[in-house]
Amino acid sequence: MTAARGRNTRSRQPARRKARATRDFWGGAIDADDADEELIRPVSEPTALIRSLGSPPLPGNAANAAEHYFAVVYERAAGLAVALAAAADMLDLDDGNEAEAEAERN
Repeated sequence: MTAARGRNTRSRQPARRKARATRDFWGGAIDADDADEELIRPVSEPTALIRSLGSPPLPGNAANAAEHYFAVVYERAAGLAVALAAAADMLDLDDGNEAEAEAERN
């Protein structure tokens, strides 16, 4: 059998793609002096926002199971966020009572 059945395989060239402009994934460089660091404050109830939306629209007991699994994922994500913030020295351990105490002193 012939390789291409009557077609000349040498005349076929691979398709050329247009080169795309590349961008930095993380954006531009930020000077340490200009950076406005915000501290990460751990939350006491990481599932509050999702619970406020109500049960997922699933039939039967699937909604209860889904709520449980969603809560586990949100709590794990919040725990990892706190761990990353602590590793980057960006964890805010202030519970907010310091501002209230200062206001009472004045």
